[in-house]
Amino acid sequence: MRMRTKAFATAGVGALATGLLLTGAAGAQAAAAGLPYAVTPYVNVNVRSGPWTTTDITGHVAAGQPRGASCWTHGETIRDNGYVNDVWVRLAEGYVSAVYLKGDQYGGLPASATC
Repeated sequence: MRMRTKAFATAGVGALATGLLLTGAAGAQAAAAGLPYAVTPYVNVNVRSGPWTTTDITGHVAAGQPRGASCWTHGETIRDNGYVNDVWVRLAEGYVSAVYLKGDQYGGLPASATC
């Protein structure tokens, strides 16, 4: 299986997509949730109880809305918007496919931030 990574040149996204501890609204949101990273979806996404589309939807995140994240794991392979990836990022409320997150194949989290 060939996986593609995403690169975004959108102004203002670079700092948010790094997966580092952040300042400002994104950092405040991540810190309030007790999570070390912040991620941002580029489309509206479902949050699920596990890293598969067969698990329950536990919430939604609007496009451009930062969320705190703790780690990433492998799960169901998602093919959408020209991307293929099996990485899912864990938020406080559940999991989101990294296909829908700004950043690289890990949704902007460090490669070492595995669950």
